[in-house]
Amino acid sequence: MWLLKKWRIFIIFPAFLLILVIFTSGCTSKYEGLDLTMYRYRDTKDLVKFVYDASLILKNEGMNSLAYFQNNRNLFNTPDYYLYIYDMRGTNLYHAGMEHLEGENLWDVTDKNGKKITQLILDALEDKNNPHAWVHYSWWEPGKFYPVPKSSCHFKIETPEGKDLFIGAGINYPHEEQEFIRIIVDDAAQLIKDKGSKAIADISNPVSQYNYRDVRVFAFRPDGEMLISPAINSSFSQTNLLECIDEVGHKPFVKALKGLESADNVWEVFMAKNRYQRKLIKKCLYLRKTNMEGSEICVAAITDLPEPPY
Repeated sequence: MWLLKKWRIFIIFPAFLLILVIFTSGCTSKYEGLDLTMYRYRDTKDLVKFVYDASLILKNEGMNSLAYFQNNRNLFNTPDYYLYIYDMRGTNLYHAGMEHLEGENLWDVTDKNGKKITQLILDALEDKNNPHAWVHYSWWEPGKFYPVPKSSCHFKIETPEGKDLFIGAGINYPHEEQEFIRIIVDDAAQLIKDKGSKAIADISNPVSQYNYRDVRVFAFRPDGEMLISPAINSSFSQTNLLECIDEVGHKPFVKALKGLESADNVWEVFMAKNRYQRKLIKKCLYLRKTNMEGSEICVAAITDLPEPPY
């Protein structure tokens, strides 16, 4: 019996360790360089991985990979999203969900709200603050007859032949990630810093990247005077934001401005009414300070607070 135990200790256990080392050493994830920590929802992360996986095929195999994509549409057209590939002039090279678009130039195509989708994508691809080139718009589901809200991510690829392309996919009825409003608020704050008061019209434009679904970037002075309203396109006298209270009597803007005294940006949670159910829900305010022609300006947007399950 003692010899049997000794055999187990000196042979089986080292063998087990050797197998463990073999299987764990060098087994790095293919997503090791893909940062997804900014996202809260699994659906968002899975979409980025889906596009990233396809981008590696395009990057490594180049234009020859188009035949592979076309012959395996079922792999790239799932119940949740479909893949597409464009050149930088807006010509569709591959579309897993709408094959009839292949070969068409969609440079000037707009969604139902007038957003020029391809041009927004190209702007997003050049935006270092938007690493996965998110664009939000309305589109239709293949085989359906009505538009749905959509968020799409993209990667710019240089093929072995030296051609610049972009590849992407979108998800219908997306969860509202906090990262989505961080991107547009930070971009708007930088635009105001660079262009001054001229940026106000660009940010207010309803077909710009700064406005989508129920999200709208707005701006105000630290005393509560609004420059861009979160609700209406008008310059007439409105309620001072510092006087606004949420559904439980708290003043989220007053609290957020207090946080900005020691930081460049701040997140603030407040309570709002759910438009679909008779209950209160949590909303998330992202606030960032910037400078406009020598004056401090606050730039903000509001979205749903992520709730489990993510």
